[in-house]
Amino acid sequence: MKRLACLLAFLACHAHADIVVTDDSGATLRLREPARRIVSLAPHVTETLFAAGAGERLVGVVDYSDYPEAAKQLPRVGGYSKLDLEAIAALKPDLAVGWASGNAPAHIEKLRALGIPVYLSQPERIDDVAKSLERYGELAGTQEIAREAAVRFRNRLQALREKFGARPAVRVFYQIWKQPLMTVGGGQVISDVIQLCGGINVFADLKLLAPKVTVEAVLAADPEAIVASGMGEARPEWVDDWRQWPGMTAVKRGNLFFIPPDLIQRHTPRLVEGAARLCEHLETARRHLGKP
Repeated sequence: MKRLACLLAFLACHAHADIVVTDDSGATLRLREPARRIVSLAPHVTETLFAAGAGERLVGVVDYSDYPEAAKQLPRVGGYSKLDLEAIAALKPDLAVGWASGNAPAHIEKLRALGIPVYLSQPERIDDVAKSLERYGELAGTQEIAREAAVRFRNRLQALREKFGARPAVRVFYQIWKQPLMTVGGGQVISDVIQLCGGINVFADLKLLAPKVTVEAVLAADPEAIVASGMGEARPEWVDDWRQWPGMTAVKRGNLFFIPPDLIQRHTPRLVEGAARLCEHLETARRHLGKP
């Protein structure tokens, strides 16, 4: 009996349950143990993995993985839309974390054919960022760090929701790019941020995540505020190009705003910072309500 008890204790110490998670595409992923060699297939995935405490487990990332600073030092495996499959395989990862709508399905299938487990991420609502943190923590064995990061994110999000969610509605046109002129559809996370701040996306009825629109369509929608991003920290010149239509409500009231794209176009914990800026911009628009 004593030997049996010792054997059972030994097995209990060395046994472990498989890690089983369902990714955002609905696929089930099973790992025998927490991943130790992770490759990130999208910049927002890289940033969120670091926030979840899994930065030290990253062995490769795609181009534009530039946050936090440590991400810049990691080996590159191509771009999110054009992965270098040979470079990924050479890193011998035990997990790849991809982007469902950004990575080519053929590339994902080839990685799986090579025996590399792939978890696909597709945050569509701002609340999904916290879920991603928790799942990455589970996959990497960094649950405590990930859980704390998720709690902080949810708390900040709830504070914004309570402060701005019931404020008077502001009709918003969010501009991603000028040529072609692009906005966000109702299924895009930025549209969710607009709603969080008490705004209304004037193109929320469009099904595509980043649809092209015409200047005429924007003029017909007559938004009360225009919020734009660009390629970097500097306000793009084309935000002010709308001033050539002085009859538009957003122009008449001086509601032409800019938010750095990294804060609002990446599905990362910093998204709550972009949301805070957008909420403040819409508060400015409300203060301008009395302008002619």
